[in-house]
Amino acid sequence: MARNDGRVIRASEIGQYEYCARAWWLGRVMGYQSAHVAEMAAGADEHASHGRQVVSYHRWRRLAYLLLSLAAVVGLLLFWSLVRGG
Repeated sequence: MARNDGRVIRASEIGQYEYCARAWWLGRVMGYQSAHVAEMAAGADEHASHGRQVVSYHRWRRLAYLLLSLAAVVGLLLFWSLVRGG
């Protein structure tokens, strides 16, 4: 039966294991710190920044669709009023 000790294995750890199983084992099992802690922290910051940019992009896109829909409704109402002779 599989053992569940509550530790979560992240996708980045799977990538690290695929790249070098020994490095993964040294860090995960033996508790050794990577020599590239600063670079990994900078990478995590870049990923967080990119994530915020993606969320912002999606918000702006939704707003653009809303405004485009509103403009289409106003255009249809103006066209309808001109056709009716108003």
